Amino acid sequence: MPNRHADPGQAASDELAVRSVIVRLAQYADGLGTVDQYADLFTEDAQWLMPGAPRHGREDIRNGSIERRASGGVGPGSNSRHIVTSTAMDFTSPDEAVADSYFVYVVETDVAARVQLVGHYRDTVVRTAAGWKMARREVSFG
Repeated sequence: MPNRHADPGQAASDELAVRSVIVRLAQYADGLGTVDQYADLFTEDAQWLMPGAPRHGREDIRNGSIERRASGGVGPGSNSRHIVTSTAMDFTSPDEAVADSYFVYVVETDVAARVQLVGHYRDTVVRTAAGWKMARREVSFG
């Protein structure tokens, strides 16, 4: 996919903003932000497509975050971390980017950290009046 930016300076700024959305999602999931801060990173009509647990719309995604925190698997005190790496992105337009990243989900970080999951994110991030937001996240494992 070609990068569709006429202004290289704007392209660099936009790429940093998109990366920030991706990183903050991981940090907020791990408890560095609230459920509302996490949900606010998504568009109103966002899609979260994870095998066995799809979510549609910001409110449904927010509810999923509440459920995952209640289970103790993520959030404050969970001693888990989402590590996102090897992100590559292409801008499909000046207002939309598609990014591919690998992730490693680490648990028991307070004792003997161990990898529980690895996988891939394919993210579609769009520019809105409120800044860059996640419109779609596809999660695959392995």
